[in-house]
Amino acid sequence: MSRLTTTGFFRTFLLAAALTALTTSALAQAAAPTPWELKPDMGYGYDKDGKTFSYKMGTNNAGQLLKGARKVPKGTLFFIGQNGQLYMRPGPYLEGDGKFMFGTN
Repeated sequence: MSRLTTTGFFRTFLLAAALTALTTSALAQAAAPTPWELKPDMGYGYDKDGKTFSYKMGTNNAGQLLKGARKVPKGTLFFIGQNGQLYMRPGPYLEGDGKFMFGTN
């Protein structure tokens, strides 16, 4: 794995996970939401050019990896804006009946 700062790595990880989920969601359109399949032994990166990558992780430098890392709050929505930029937004993002607030009409 290339050298990344811990904070940078986790930001990259979260962005890649969000991008993957959004791409899947866009393809499914009206389909029911599906859970992400993130694996504990994998790292996910979103690079400066907007490309996503996955990395097989090991136990080497695990303490360094967690140093400076932050948990993602529950109820967080990730999405790609019209400008191609990845964003995150705190909830709510579901209607009272469980439908996605920002979905198609």
